[in-house]
Amino acid sequence: MGRAFEYRKARKFKRWGQMAKVFTRIGKDIVLAIKNGTADPATNSRLRAVLQNARAANMPKENVERAIKRATSKDQEDYKEMVYEGYGPHGIAILVESTTDNPTRTVANVRSYFNKLGGSLGTTGMLDFIFERKCIFKVRKDGVDLDELELELIDFGADDVFLDEESGLIFIYGEFTAFGALQHHLEENNFELVEADFERIPNDMKSLEPDQVAEVEKLIEKIEEDDDVQRVFHNME
Repeated sequence: MGRAFEYRKARKFKRWGQMAKVFTRIGKDIVLAIKNGTADPATNSRLRAVLQNARAANMPKENVERAIKRATSKDQEDYKEMVYEGYGPHGIAILVESTTDNPTRTVANVRSYFNKLGGSLGTTGMLDFIFERKCIFKVRKDGVDLDELELELIDFGADDVFLDEESGLIFIYGEFTAFGALQHHLEENNFELVEADFERIPNDMKSLEPDQVAEVEKLIEKIEEDDDVQRVFHNME
């Protein structure tokens, strides 16, 4: 599998707009991690991973503290994690993950993006045969034998380990349910966890002509601009 997992190309967002979006997404991840656990990273493994992601993204400390304060406030609206699935132009499968305090608003917005830009929103679960949910860790540690590491991590749910030459980081992919076991093992063995997240990996990719790619990218970028949207996945090469 290896590099095939790194299928999503960087969006053409302006740098500051992209950073603001990343900070908003991580802020919501912090809120959800605390709502589903505790505000103590020592006892909340998911929060620990999200805070590491915040550091990797150079998220300002005040932003992180603000998100933690929101999560522990009684006035904080409950976020719901919603997934929307549909097809974009030229039959490209698109899966949208959102975190919202108003699902009615969010689904209406997402549906309008699909309708206006040549796609159609479908039903939950319709793309299960295309996307497989995985956890991913990006770690750093000197003197690691990748073959031995992969054999070691298979017992904890990993199914792919490789070195990303561009970043110099070790990428580890595993089953969605293996997140906790892999995180614990990596921390116990003094790996530097640079990033931890979840991905939807397509098992069937579609190749399009350049003008067709531009149409699909226009829809994806419009969806990603929505404040409620956390991540967008697709099966376009």
